[in-house]
Amino acid sequence: MLRDILSGKSGIDPSQLAGAAGLPNDPASVAALMQQLQGAMNAQGTGVDWQIALTQGEQRAANGQLTATDEQQTQLRQAFHIAALWLDDVITVAELTVEPRLMTRREWVTATMPLWTQLAEPVATSISDSLTKVFAEQVPEEMQGMVANASQLVRSIGGTLFAMQLGQVVGQLASEVVSGCDVGIPLLGEQQAALLPQNVSDFGAGLDVPADQVQIYLAVREIAHARLFRHARWLRLHLTSAVTAYARGISIDSSRLEELAGNFDPSNPEDLRQAMVDGSLIQQKSESQISALSRLETMLALVEGWVDVVTARATIRLPKADAIAETVKRRRAAGGPAESAFATLVGLELRPRRLREAAAMWQAVTDAVGNEARDALWSHPDLLPTSEDIDDPQRLIARLASVARGEPEVLDDVDQALEDLLRDDGAERPHED
Repeated sequence: MLRDILSGKSGIDPSQLAGAAGLPNDPASVAALMQQLQGAMNAQGTGVDWQIALTQGEQRAANGQLTATDEQQTQLRQAFHIAALWLDDVITVAELTVEPRLMTRREWVTATMPLWTQLAEPVATSISDSLTKVFAEQVPEEMQGMVANASQLVRSIGGTLFAMQLGQVVGQLASEVVSGCDVGIPLLGEQQAALLPQNVSDFGAGLDVPADQVQIYLAVREIAHARLFRHARWLRLHLTSAVTAYARGISIDSSRLEELAGNFDPSNPEDLRQAMVDGSLIQQKSESQISALSRLETMLALVEGWVDVVTARATIRLPKADAIAETVKRRRAAGGPAESAFATLVGLELRPRRLREAAAMWQAVTDAVGNEARDALWSHPDLLPTSEDIDDPQRLIARLASVARGEPEVLDDVDQALEDLLRDDGAERPHED
């Protein structure tokens, strides 16, 4: 069927194939799809060509892209400077040693695509494996001798379609985000802060708030994120490892894929398109995935909650800070079309569900023990508040207050048993010089 389409012998409308793959069906996109599929049919490799995702993403982001004026760049650099000074008053984590950046949408895609492909690769591999498996099982017995070469073709085409979809999603996401850390995970390099001037302008367009206040508020949030990830150097790897570990557990429902294959009508690919956009091809989460997702959501909530608290304290000088903060919360709760598409494509929502409770905990800790003791909790993963601490901040506060007074730490049952074991072990053995 694909050979007929590419050679022009098929009556199938290529735009329908593009629509089924979740891609735009304008002439340029359809031509790009045909070209990429032709390349996939001729490819010899076994992996996904992620350069396709980068190319698609950059092209999508470039549509409608505007270059910041000199005045906008000056204003945003000044906003970064003010943000750094105001944050110095409310946090004790170190300053950045890398200059913040102003990025176009296309530059944001280029800078962040390596992490997007890292997160998506397990799903792309699962899709390709499932397509190959279903193809091998469904092919008639008299054609089994052709399976080896044809299976490689199916794998290449599956990977190509997925890479094109990812590129479209990330390219669209570039028109929605305002900064480097806007989606909750550190997409840029270590301690790199960035704003997208065009999107910052769009963010403030519907608000009855002066542009300079919007710029400063968003700069404070971005600098707070970047300084936290610089202070807690383990945090970026911890988050990305948790996401990729979760993604590796994702598998495709082969029975659903077989059902689609058996009922597929090339002239009406709506069922296939719907399966691609509603996530029904991805199997339900396993128990281990649910546990991993819970830990990941707690971590994301802790990061975002801390940023919310320190941003509120740092921007107290802004008359319209509360209005901007409310807009950020509504925007974060609703999510954008591209973020929803990524959640469907990869089976993972990068949205903390316990953000409000985590922010309340950080505020209570700040009021009780101050900025330094609060920020010291980020120095090691073992010190970070747990989900139980979010539920009951007073227990955490009591522990921190006790340490501040110089009192011995109260151990839980497990730690106490370990302490007793080590003490007994030391008493039974003669001391050696």
